[in-house]
Amino acid sequence: MESAESLLSVRSVQAGYGPSQVLFDVNLTVLPGQCVSLQGRNGMGKTTTIRTIFGMLPCLKGQVQFRGTRIDEWPAYQIARAGLGLVPEGRQIFPNLTVWENLVATARDSNTGLKNWNLDRVMSLFPKLAGRRNNFGNQLSGGEQQMLAIGRALMTNPVLLVLDEATEGLAPVIRQEIWTALDALRTEGMSILITDKNLKHLLHLCDRHYILEKGVTVWEGDTPQFQADTSLRQRYLAT
Repeated sequence: MESAESLLSVRSVQAGYGPSQVLFDVNLTVLPGQCVSLQGRNGMGKTTTIRTIFGMLPCLKGQVQFRGTRIDEWPAYQIARAGLGLVPEGRQIFPNLTVWENLVATARDSNTGLKNWNLDRVMSLFPKLAGRRNNFGNQLSGGEQQMLAIGRALMTNPVLLVLDEATEGLAPVIRQEIWTALDALRTEGMSILITDKNLKHLLHLCDRHYILEKGVTVWEGDTPQFQADTSLRQRYLAT
């Protein structure tokens, strides 16, 4: 699915770690205001794809375009400044900074027509953080850390929010809080690219889906198409 109005376009991307190639032909598109899932079993290239989009790994072949501009040769800091916000796998918050300090450390004014994200809006989205604003990152539960990681990304006022394993390892009640927050973001027009293992919530949240198998995009389609093809889960997602 290609469009001149694509927000993010990944085309025929190859990448890897040193001599070990992981991505062989990855293709995906995110349109403005769209929520897109990137799916596949463990080790199929989802995190590598995200790291390549963000310039943390070199793109060996192919192209990554963001808002119509090729970014696959840009340094990571320049890509982040362009309007991509990352919630990385493992959260990677600053353990020796308070919740407040974690949030203000990444704050940047919006370059979009959407509402600016600030401390009050993040605390409103995640009320648990409001009561923990003076606690250090390493004093938070895993769920609170994930809320903080999402809030930190939002404080950059991203054009596209990217979440790698959005609810991995979290208690069910916390997972639901995260999905509720993501649904609120989607409703107000935030563009989202997400990986997660909770297919039920991905199908509810996302407009379009891409599946990776051994570093190759092997399927793409919208939610009704995914639900209609009952073989997809067994072929590409079952462990």
